[in-house]
Amino acid sequence: MSDPIEILDFWLGEVGPDGWYSGEAELDATIRDRFSEIWAAAADGGLEHWVEGTVGTLAYLILCDQLSRNMHRDTAKAFATDAQALAAAKKAVAEGWDMDAPEPERQFFYMPFEHSENPADQDTAVALLTERLASDPDMALHARAHREIIARYGRFPTRNAALGRESTAAEAEYLAAGGYGTIVNALRDSHAPSA
Repeated sequence: MSDPIEILDFWLGEVGPDGWYSGEAELDATIRDRFSEIWAAAADGGLEHWVEGTVGTLAYLILCDQLSRNMHRDTAKAFATDAQALAAAKKAVAEGWDMDAPEPERQFFYMPFEHSENPADQDTAVALLTERLASDPDMALHARAHREIIARYGRFPTRNAALGRESTAAEAEYLAAGGYGTIVNALRDSHAPSA
């Protein structure tokens, strides 16, 4: 079974920033093969002892909030450890462990807030990504896009199929119009300097 360092070496080293949000099927398969057993242990509550300090918590967050989305893409299991990740992220931020992580990996302390369907967590994500990752304004832009989706729909419509939720007419229209990318582009355009 994997340990925190193996997860960090894989995600931060082998995969790296270029692969973090790629959504490639080959990467998903590799993650499933290497980490499904340790993810199941986390899902069963067997890894909460990792949530003590920066290193263990960062690995736990990557496992429960990032690798879960890759290994279980388009299924309800992709979100099965979100509550655990959010609880760990809240503890880490309260303890200041996030600030001991260098950028860009510090973002993974904030992703559970951004992935939450709770408006207060969305506000927290925007604040954290704006204040604590100021060197990468795109991170705050994406946090604002997530918050906008929750403000409009009260949930992430892209999860509806995986979670067996029926889309409303407004959600179906949003998805048909390009979904998340449309929101990001609109926010980017609204903050662009005038010519």
